[in-house]
Amino acid sequence: MITVFTPSFADEANTNAQNLTVKEVVSRLPPDSFRVILLGQGTPDPRISARKNTEILPCARHGNAVRWLRRVLFSKVDVYFFPRLGPLDTSFMFLRRSLKLPVALVTYIVMALDEMSVESAMEKSIRDGDLVFGNSRFVSQTIQDRFGVPAGTIYDGVNRQLFHPPVDRRPLGSKLTVLYAGSFQARKRVNIVIAEAAKRPDIEFRLAGKGEVENKCRALVNELRCRNVTFLGHISQEGLADEMRRADVFLFPSVLEGHPQVLGQAAASGLPAVAMNLYRPDFIVNGETGYLVKSENEISHSLDLLLSDNDLRLKMSAAAVKHAANFDWGKVARDWEMAFVEAVSKRRKRTYSQPIDTIEHRDGN
Repeated sequence: MITVFTPSFADEANTNAQNLTVKEVVSRLPPDSFRVILLGQGTPDPRISARKNTEILPCARHGNAVRWLRRVLFSKVDVYFFPRLGPLDTSFMFLRRSLKLPVALVTYIVMALDEMSVESAMEKSIRDGDLVFGNSRFVSQTIQDRFGVPAGTIYDGVNRQLFHPPVDRRPLGSKLTVLYAGSFQARKRVNIVIAEAAKRPDIEFRLAGKGEVENKCRALVNELRCRNVTFLGHISQEGLADEMRRADVFLFPSVLEGHPQVLGQAAASGLPAVAMNLYRPDFIVNGETGYLVKSENEISHSLDLLLSDNDLRLKMSAAAVKHAANFDWGKVARDWEMAFVEAVSKRRKRTYSQPIDTIEHRDGN
């Protein structure tokens, strides 16, 4: 039995991308082989609460980091998975190094590190990790280029039972819909989606999410007199899946990402997508399942192509669904199973034999 601790939350309502990933992985780890300890603030995901050999550490008003760290140290944890940047992670990595704890550190990086600033806690988790992974080939390459640390690739998966194409095709001649889903932050450039809506009053644009620039986006809609834009607010994963099935094209103009799960979910739902090539998402095959573009002009041109050609949309929709099968959560969870087993074996060799200077890695493709 391998015991895995992750500083991630089991809450059903928590839709943070990292927590969604962990919940999907944990719910699929075989309970006879893996004991899991994670955190909780509210009602847990029912798959997690029903899972055997699973412990959820509750939050208190004060002293959580100290209490959780104590639990990690005295619970015979084998793997510390997916460290973040909080005091719990920083304290654990300090004690692990100074006390030479026999706990394997499995680091998962979900943002491209080519241009962004990197906090010291993240750098330590990369340099000290027994195994390091990125969630796309490009993210993994940026880890290696920046730190000289080999990194494998294990993708964020797609729940294809939830995200799937509509059963019936939309009737010809019906109003087309463009969907955006994500937080309302400056880097997401939701204003670009609104600008495209202003050019196409006969196309419906639906925006799912909330965030700091939402009021500015609403003001822009009023300024441009866009009557074809609907703000959906924060919606559940089930609600997002429904929105994707009713849409025709997914538009995602964000310029700073790792490997956005919404692109994989859109593909599984049969949505051709237009996104930026800056972070080279593997969820999109350029020219086959959608378009990866370099400029705002290319966004507009690619959107025109998809909205004006029904046959092209249907062809790319079918290709997207087929491509999404490569990212099924069942496969991804098996990749993590193998990674945890390998990390434990590697850590034990380090702890009980001579030190190993190089960091081996595996590729989760």
